[in-house]
Amino acid sequence: MIDHKKYFDRKIAIDIETTGMNKLGKIYQGHRIIEIGCIEILNRELTGNNFHVYINPNQNIDKEALKIHRISRKFLSNQPDFSCIYKSFIKYVGHSEIIVHNANFDISFINYELKKLKKNIKKISDFCKITDTLKMARILYPGKKNNLHALCKRYNININQKKLHSALFDAHILAKLYLLMTSKQKRIIFEELENTFSNKFFNKNGIEKKEKLIIIPANKKELNEHNLYLKNMKKKNICLWNN
Repeated sequence: MIDHKKYFDRKIAIDIETTGMNKLGKIYQGHRIIEIGCIEILNRELTGNNFHVYINPNQNIDKEALKIHRISRKFLSNQPDFSCIYKSFIKYVGHSEIIVHNANFDISFINYELKKLKKNIKKISDFCKITDTLKMARILYPGKKNNLHALCKRYNININQKKLHSALFDAHILAKLYLLMTSKQKRIIFEELENTFSNKFFNKNGIEKKEKLIIIPANKKELNEHNLYLKNMKKKNICLWNN
């Protein structure tokens, strides 16, 4: 198990595209990753130190998946295999916190690719902390749509330029969403103060109450001591209000 206390504030937002979609949380037999996009977040800032790669799956792409990302097998035929990029990928994400939307999909595919290498590589969760923004969103907004598009609309993130699914573009959107979802907005809670103020000084119609002030007059001894004090001040020419 990894010790999360050792992490610096380095987070990696990740998105992938594949040859096919998963079903009931499982990967179809033989489906592969064809694109990985990563956005680095350091101290809650996007650094621009990103990771992006297309991958040759050496197999056909499902028609439904092709409609979504439009990444053709012909284009991928000139791209490297996963076996050629896994070292640079692991080096890039290693010992960071991975931000992913629907971890069951993306992380399962990544682990599947690592396992196919037959190099006894651990699961990505063994050397990275996994944070699923879908689970976060379901806690923040129970019963509502919590896909990326719905969350972008909720947080006023402009995605008009997005025409097709792109791993790098979606990872960039995810990074922005994560920062907004985890921002600690400082709020002053006025409710208790407002209720107290309203009960004491205003009636139900919002009209100010005229409270009777309790006046405690000075006694004779206090008045004599006060007058004597003022006379002494006047002798020194520093009592301007006793003329």
